[in-house]
Amino acid sequence: MEEKLSRGELAEKYFREGYNCSQAVALSFLDVLEIDKSTLLKLSSSFGGGIGRLREVCGAFSGAVMVIGLLSGYDTPETGKVKADHYAMIQDYSQIFSGMSGGSIVCRELLHLGPGKDSPVPSERTPEFYKKRPCPELIRNSAELLDGFLREKKLI
Repeated sequence: MEEKLSRGELAEKYFREGYNCSQAVALSFLDVLEIDKSTLLKLSSSFGGGIGRLREVCGAFSGAVMVIGLLSGYDTPETGKVKADHYAMIQDYSQIFSGMSGGSIVCRELLHLGPGKDSPVPSERTPEFYKKRPCPELIRNSAELLDGFLREKKLI
C-alpha cells in the first residue's frame, strides 16, 4: 500500500515532475477544489517564476492564493464586508508565508536576483537547478502552511 503524501510533499513532487511553482501548490489541493485538473493547471500556469518569469509575486504564494480564492472567494460584484473579509484572509496568509520565507512574497527577493524580469525561457530542471534554488522548499512549505491555514479556517 502506498503511503499518502502530505500536501507539501505532493506539491514538491509535482514541481520536480516539471509543473511550475504555482501549478505545483494549486495541484496539491485538487482533491478539495471544485475544478478540473486541466483548468486548474491552465489557470495557474501563468504565475510560475513570479508571474511569467517576471520575478514578481512568488508562484508558490500565488498558487496558494488561487486555492484560497477557489475555496472561499466571492463570485458577485462585491464592495463591502465579503470582499474585505476575503482580502483579510489573503493578507493573513501573506503574513504566514512571509514569516516562513524570510520576509517576502517576491520571487526575485526570495531567489536573491537583481531588479527586472528574467528571460521567458524556463531554466532546465537539472540536479544543479534544484540544489541552487529555494523553490522546492518554498513550494513544500507553502502547501503545508496552506493546509494548516485552510483547516484552521474550516475550509477543508
